[in-house]
Amino acid sequence: MATLEWSQAVELAGMPQNAAGPADIRRAWIHRAPERQVVGLYRVLSQFEPDLPAPWWLRALAAGGLPTRKAAFRMEDEVGKLLAVRPGWVYVPWEDGYWEYVPSEAFAAGEAPTVPTTVLFTARHRGWLDVLPAHRGAAPKRLAVRGPEDLRTRLDDIEAT
Repeated sequence: MATLEWSQAVELAGMPQNAAGPADIRRAWIHRAPERQVVGLYRVLSQFEPDLPAPWWLRALAAGGLPTRKAAFRMEDEVGKLLAVRPGWVYVPWEDGYWEYVPSEAFAAGEAPTVPTTVLFTARHRGWLDVLPAHRGAAPKRLAVRGPEDLRTRLDDIEAT
């Protein structure tokens, strides 16, 4: 019963079809409810369900890595502002939301399409950003990025791969 309740808490109700950035998908209960209540409920439920679906920022908050949900949203918005103005980057509003570099998605006739270069948020390290290089077949190792400023510095190289 608790996991059903949680699935409703994270559900992105009323998401616009053309979400242009992370702010457009912040419509679930976990985005609006008091932060302490959200983190507390997540901590309790994740003891019983370690793979409980949750956005990167909630995992980071619960682990003590981020000071506030608002700080996470600022970071998402900063990355969004950076990538939205660069040609070729498209926001994909699924689950946590992530950014794809469409020009890296090229494929030859008869070959499987390439998974495009992707920038995603993560709670696996304190830079909070990973880059998944464009690839076919098995996914390569994600590249850790040390925050929005490091992303800004490395974007030309990221787009060239």
